[in-house]
Amino acid sequence: MNLSQQDWISQLEADTNAVILDVRTEDECNEGIIPNAIMIDIYKGQGFIYQVEELEKNKNYYVYCKAGGRSAQACAIMNQLGFENTFNLEGGFMQWKGEVAFPEEK
Repeated sequence: MNLSQQDWISQLEADTNAVILDVRTEDECNEGIIPNAIMIDIYKGQGFIYQVEELEKNKNYYVYCKAGGRSAQACAIMNQLGFENTFNLEGGFMQWKGEVAFPEEK
């Protein structure tokens, strides 16, 4: 389901079963992420599917990318894998006005 930035944030804040998922590349994530996001690069193809399949299907996933295209694709893939509640951030990180964190160095 596509949500506007405002709806995505307000629904996320009220959701006690939420997981934030960033599907951008590592380089993009290094420019900043939404706090507490887990990062799984959709460009990894089958690797993306393997990692997503390890996630709990009963959680609510708030998915974003840079502009909203890849995250919409990720939501569609996740729905096919049996995830019932995926929410795509319209406009993606480019339009994000909320808090920004940086991934921890490995």
